[in-house]
Amino acid sequence: MPLDENNLLNRWRRNFLAGLAITLPGIISLALAVWIFRNVSNVTDILLFFLPKKLTHPPGDDTPTYWYWSALALLLAVFLICLVGQYGRYYFGRRAIRWTDQTLMRIPLLNKIYGAIKQVNESFSNNKSAFQHVVLAPFPNPNSRAIGFVTGEQNNLAGEKLIVVFIPTTPIPTSGFLLLYAERDLTRLDMPVADAIKFIISLGAISPESAGHNLSPLPPGSANRPPAP
Repeated sequence: MPLDENNLLNRWRRNFLAGLAITLPGIISLALAVWIFRNVSNVTDILLFFLPKKLTHPPGDDTPTYWYWSALALLLAVFLICLVGQYGRYYFGRRAIRWTDQTLMRIPLLNKIYGAIKQVNESFSNNKSAFQHVVLAPFPNPNSRAIGFVTGEQNNLAGEKLIVVFIPTTPIPTSGFLLLYAERDLTRLDMPVADAIKFIISLGAISPESAGHNLSPLPPGSANRPPAP
C-alpha cells in the first residue's frame, strides 16, 4: 500500500505543534531564568574581587566568569542583603542608613539619580501593589484600547485632574509607556491586577474569564469600589 505523504506530513505537523505546546512553557521559563541570571551576575560577580582571575575565569581576555562562581557570588549577595536588612532593624543600623542617605544626597548629580530611585523603591515597598486598578486606555490611537494600570494622579496647569497610567508591553510587562489621561477617557475594569498581568504575559491566551472576571467595565456607581480579590 503506497504511503500517503500528505497524511504523514499532517501527522508530523500535529505532533510538532502538540510537542511545542508541551515544551514551550518550560523552554521559555528556562531561557528567562538563564537571561536573568546572566544579567544579575554581571553585577554580583564584583563580590569575587578578592579571588584571582585565573581561578574564576577561563583563560583569555574578557572571558565570562565560570557559572558556578557566579552562582556563589549571587548567594553571597543574597546573604549580604539579608544581613543589611537584619542590621537595619536596629537603632545603629537605622542611624547608619540615615547617614548614608544624607551623604549620597549631598553628591551632585548622584543625588538626583539616588533620590529618584529611592522614591520609586519606597512607592513599591510601602504598598502591596503600586498599581491601584486596571483600566482600558485609548492607545496607541483613539480607535484602539490597551490594558493599563493606574499608578497615581496629577494636576495640570489648568487644574484638571489627570490620571497616571502605566501601559505595559507584552509579553514582558517590565517596560512600557507612562501616559496621562483625563479621567473621562478611561474605562475602569472589574479585574484584579494579577489577572491583568497574566493576560498580558500570555499574549491574551489566559483569559480573565477563567478567574471569574472579564474585560467589561464596572457597573455605574462603583467607580470607587476596590478591585475584586
